[in-house]
Amino acid sequence: MSKKDTGFEDSLAELEKLIEAMETGGLSLEDSLKHFEKGTSLLKTCQKTLTEAEQKVRLLSKSEKLSDFPDND
Repeated sequence: MSKKDTGFEDSLAELEKLIEAMETGGLSLEDSLKHFEKGTSLLKTCQKTLTEAEQKVRLLSKSEKLSDFPDND
């Protein structure tokens, strides 16, 4: 796993923890706002990483001209 992949996985895990903490309702308003702000930033980072990966897959699919596997019947 590359460093960038680990960053995505770590960001996603942190985002999930923030959401869980907010859903429990035990945070003060100030802490909820801090969690929301951090979560928004993490979400943008994850979305950017996924968009880049999707673009790379599309580019590779076009350049490699992927085809179906032949039937072995």
